[in-house]
Amino acid sequence: MSTNNVHTDPTAIGAMEEAASHEHLQVQSDGSVVGYKASRTLRLRVELARQLRRRRTQLMLGLLVLLPIVLVISFEIGQANPNRRQGGFVDLATASAPNFVVFALFVSGTFLLPMIVAIFFGDTIASEASWSSLKYLLAMPIPRNRLIRQKAISSGILSLFALLLLPTVSFLIGVIWYGAGEAVSPTGDAVSFSDGVMAIYAATIYIAVNLLWVAALAMFLSVSTDAPLGAVGGTVLVAIVSQILDQITALEDLRNYLPTHYAFAWSDLISTDIDWSEMTRGAFSAVCYAAVFGFLAVRKFTRKDITS
Repeated sequence: MSTNNVHTDPTAIGAMEEAASHEHLQVQSDGSVVGYKASRTLRLRVELARQLRRRRTQLMLGLLVLLPIVLVISFEIGQANPNRRQGGFVDLATASAPNFVVFALFVSGTFLLPMIVAIFFGDTIASEASWSSLKYLLAMPIPRNRLIRQKAISSGILSLFALLLLPTVSFLIGVIWYGAGEAVSPTGDAVSFSDGVMAIYAATIYIAVNLLWVAALAMFLSVSTDAPLGAVGGTVLVAIVSQILDQITALEDLRNYLPTHYAFAWSDLISTDIDWSEMTRGAFSAVCYAAVFGFLAVRKFTRKDITS
């Protein structure tokens, strides 16, 4: 067996040494190379463009557009009474466009909307780890605090867009099919069309605030595992368990501390006499849970040994 020896041109080696001797990298006081700016890394528009190109983002947004159409078809197939003025959210769904939007938010608020927020936040860091690209992002280098912040902001923008997309599409379809009538509440109160529209988007803002705890928990689980499905599934599981516990009346006042207890407090907005107390408690509860889980997420990520 013969061995091939690789001969390197001494002249080429000398040329490389000469070129390297003229390169002088200046270092700043923080240890970074002159010219490096952390604010230029992982810019928000770049991250948003990446997320919008992903198939799961497109499918979720498409589902939110399709849901109101499916609901209209279901009511058309069934025996809905558009002139009904009393009953629950389901009975009043076809009374007017605002009532149709309220019904869409009601049926999606238990599972669909929390799941969408959980996907956007739970998939963001864990997916990079599962693709083995997280360590390369940090090696660019992107500071860890900036990385998790940019990921959280982009996920928040997408989540808010999704939460606004559902009532907007539902409203447009509701106006076409059920007209711009008064919004009727289950208690029998009726508010004008303009007040009903304002109540709908106020309810959407409250839902966004109430789901902050879902976003923070999903982010914490996302930095704690390399499996996106585990982060998303764990968050949805916690939300479902909380909803189940909230139905157990034997827990009495302990249910007030569950993160989902005030999830539907926004329904008080469809009323001539709005009670803000439940929504205030719900917003405060969500912010507190979000602060705790958000702190744990940042603390975990900044101290974690990244190997993938």
